[in-house]
Amino acid sequence: MKKIGLTGGIGVGKTYVSKIFQQMGIPIFNADEQAKKCMVEDANLKVAVQLAFGEKMYLKGVLQKEALAKIVFNNTEALAKLNALVHPIIKRKFENWCTVQSTSMVIKEAAILFESNAYLGLDAVICVSAPEKLRIERVQKRDGSSVEQIESRISKQMPQAKKEELADFLIVNDEGQLLLPQILAIITEIE
Repeated sequence: MKKIGLTGGIGVGKTYVSKIFQQMGIPIFNADEQAKKCMVEDANLKVAVQLAFGEKMYLKGVLQKEALAKIVFNNTEALAKLNALVHPIIKRKFENWCTVQSTSMVIKEAAILFESNAYLGLDAVICVSAPEKLRIERVQKRDGSSVEQIESRISKQMPQAKKEELADFLIVNDEGQLLLPQILAIITEIE
């Protein structure tokens, strides 16, 4: 089984591209969704987050997302601490998930694939790319954030050019180039 990573900065269209792969019969493991789920469901992780960031991170068992985001998105050490708690769990979940898949290829979609070292052990990494102006428009449309908020989030991520440089394959999602021929060419090369 080939394990392929799919990554890219905010607003490039990772999830849209992964849905195309999924429609082609390739299972998708969305690491970001799994991390959010673990933050809510994993009792040990909840305790670890409270020990690291304070009791108020969970009120009546409910994760206080805004409070945690305020801490980790303004402090690189705090973000690294949170990632160190979450990523080993996600890595195990992905490995367990792979054992029940029966396809020749699976995809692990993750925004911070390189930053979290989650690319280690994968056979290849695909980076989705889009012009920054288009990325900002997409995120505004998706969650109503201001341009300043989005630019701040982009500035805290690994630069898109660096992700592209580290990746084995590139998909340009600029609403000009067709996605399917790019995806098919990558699948052919990987298989």
